[in-house]
Amino acid sequence: MAVKRDYYEVLSVPRSAALEDIKKSYRRLARQYHPDVNKTSDAEERFKEIAEAYSVLSDETKRAQYDRFGVDGLNGAGADFGGYAGFDMGDLLNQFFGGAPRSGAHPAAERGADMRFDLQITLEEAATGVEKRIEVPRLRTCAACEGSGAAPGTAAETCPTCRGAGQLRHTQQTILGSFSSVTPCPNCQGTGRIIRERCHSCGGEGRVPEEDPLTVRIPQGVEEGTRIQMRGEGESGQRGGPSGDLYVFLHIEEHERFQRRGKELYVEMPISIVQAALGDTVTVPTLFDTETLHVPAGTQTGTPFRIREAGMPGLHGRGRGDLHVTVRVVTPTSLTDRQRDLLREFAGDDAPEEEKGFFERIKERLVGD
Repeated sequence: MAVKRDYYEVLSVPRSAALEDIKKSYRRLARQYHPDVNKTSDAEERFKEIAEAYSVLSDETKRAQYDRFGVDGLNGAGADFGGYAGFDMGDLLNQFFGGAPRSGAHPAAERGADMRFDLQITLEEAATGVEKRIEVPRLRTCAACEGSGAAPGTAAETCPTCRGAGQLRHTQQTILGSFSSVTPCPNCQGTGRIIRERCHSCGGEGRVPEEDPLTVRIPQGVEEGTRIQMRGEGESGQRGGPSGDLYVFLHIEEHERFQRRGKELYVEMPISIVQAALGDTVTVPTLFDTETLHVPAGTQTGTPFRIREAGMPGLHGRGRGDLHVTVRVVTPTSLTDRQRDLLREFAGDDAPEEEKGFFERIKERLVGD
């Protein structure tokens, strides 16, 4: 628990200060640190601290207890400013600098909501970049009433209850004087306007649901979860406010052949037992074309190869990764009689294993044949 500062120090007054001096210092500091005026990160905490100190030092009994025993002697009277003296923090924050609305003021324009759209694309589309047409259901400004909510040919009226402010001011007397709080006007629900005849298209809301087609431009090299921001393509604002943004999240479909890790692509290449034994030049598929790969004689299943710059491009085409090829030797399932004889002959070879490897021996049999 944080140690409380001395209340006299908080209010910048000596311990012998008169009540009038304490009040003057409190008013000055409260104005200085009011959160509506002071935008520093600790302004509200300082404001609470100042008010807490004043709640004790302005009360003769509490001040005497504090002077003799400190904070512990107050039995909680000075702790947690949030609700002392019969009013809460919200009331006190509204007592200075614009706590009540000006007559005739209008509610501020309200920005439209941001939206999210999840879009699936293929690995090929992620590699090349692509434009996609999407349809997003969202609230857009009503064309019939141009967002006013009033029927065409009519207009919204200023609320007579709050005079267009959208708020009502309530004043109460406390030990610190007169304090004001502000609440939304119940007659106009805080809009400041009364619509006598509502627009039939939007029902007075000023916005209607639409599903306009949009074009999303997806650059090269995007990855799973890439977020594309489309400014102003979210929901329309209210009372003339700006539209929100649309965020398109990309999801890349699983490819039937390739696996991706960043800019690197991985593929498995099946070869025959003969190709593995004798060596061969094979054609390897890439994302859009083919490449040739030399497989040396005696290649084992699981042997990795790398084809430079045959992988994915970086974002916006910056650089390109490699294609990693893993060889898988396929055991034949259908053999001719001659092939079976050759394999039986090979299996009966009595040459020591340490002298001749598997692929050397099968190569000898096949080539010799």
